[in-house]
Amino acid sequence: CVIRINLDHLRNPKEAVRIVQETQSVDGARVVAKFFQNLGDYASAIQFLVVSKCNTEAFALAEEHNQMAQYADIIGDDATSEDYIAIAKHYESHGKPLQCGNFFFKAGDYAKALHYLIRVPPNEVDTALDIAIEAVGKAHKDSLTHQLIDYLMGEIDGVPKAARYLFNLYMSLKQYREAARTAIIIAKEDQASGSYRTAHDVLFEMYQNLLKQKIKIPNEMVHNLMLLHSYILVKIHVKKGDHLKAARMLIRVASNISKFPSHIAQILTSTVVECYRSGLKASAFSYAAMLLRPEYRSQIDPKWKKKIEQIVRKPDKQEEEEPTDPCPQCGALLPQTTLECGECKNTLPYCIVTGRHMLKEDWTECTHCSWPALYSVFREFAEGGATPCPICGVVVNPQELKLIAEPNLYAKLGEAASSEG
Repeated sequence: CVIRINLDHLRNPKEAVRIVQETQSVDGARVVAKFFQNLGDYASAIQFLVVSKCNTEAFALAEEHNQMAQYADIIGDDATSEDYIAIAKHYESHGKPLQCGNFFFKAGDYAKALHYLIRVPPNEVDTALDIAIEAVGKAHKDSLTHQLIDYLMGEIDGVPKAARYLFNLYMSLKQYREAARTAIIIAKEDQASGSYRTAHDVLFEMYQNLLKQKIKIPNEMVHNLMLLHSYILVKIHVKKGDHLKAARMLIRVASNISKFPSHIAQILTSTVVECYRSGLKASAFSYAAMLLRPEYRSQIDPKWKKKIEQIVRKPDKQEEEEPTDPCPQCGALLPQTTLECGECKNTLPYCIVTGRHMLKEDWTECTHCSWPALYSVFREFAEGGATPCPICGVVVNPQELKLIAEPNLYAKLGEAASSEG
């Protein structure tokens, strides 16, 4: 009655709406819905019909006045499967496969959802595939999995989809080994095209997922992420003016230059320049000579061409040996940036700040991603404030970094993994 008074006599719909929202009165909501319907405010009428649990009337009103999207938003995730099926059939009759598939998915009819989601127009494929992958992951039916894979491979419409969707599908199905293989392929494609940060992030995300599932990391993934991270560290070290650290990382990258086909000449040039600046004259000569081969010579930046030719014509091969540190596993001394111990034959964990192998007595981990770093270096690196972790990108508070007395030496190399998945 208070609601009717506000609507019919006081002409105060705001107060009527407030009372309904506060009391959650079903009868009051029905009265308010009728009021808005008479005004032609169908979106508000639908909202209060839903509040009054009159979904059938709300649906009919939405269908009659082209308000289905508003009705769907209002019922949200708390509706019944019957409500969702009714919406799906509405969109089916209006030739809207994305919306139709989405609401069949919400209703739990994954087969029908997939049927429509793989028939969307090109501009809706990305959204449809995200829903389709989730649907197939929940369905756990081989027939639907194979149908979606056929679509991703282009066997249904002749258009192969981006490999990341296959990766997402395998992750949704918890088929982690297949996901890892796909991630390596995706990262290789990104790396070959020069998208090194993207390749790095794809491998890092997959790496973290495999570790979480206690699945052994493929050796190829370990090696590729290490190389990509070494390349990313170059820019960090150059920006900080530490040309020796940059040179050491570039030597590592240049030793695997075939992994960076889009920028061979540029990377070799940077290697020569940084090695020369930091006093690694023998290494500078070695990579300068490589650059002057016929296949690379024409690609040398004119800015550096004379300098590179001079380094080769008048070679200075003086170079101090790289400092050594003990292997964290067996204690044998080896060069700081060497990641394979010749004594114990182990692949060594590396510092995400310097790229050097870890030291057992100087060990810390990023507080977000738990990747290892040399404690003394990471503290200094993060002191400036608002400094992101070099591998995961999350800002690190140096005060939260702790010296770890008994570190798990191989946690991030997947050696501690107990399941093959």
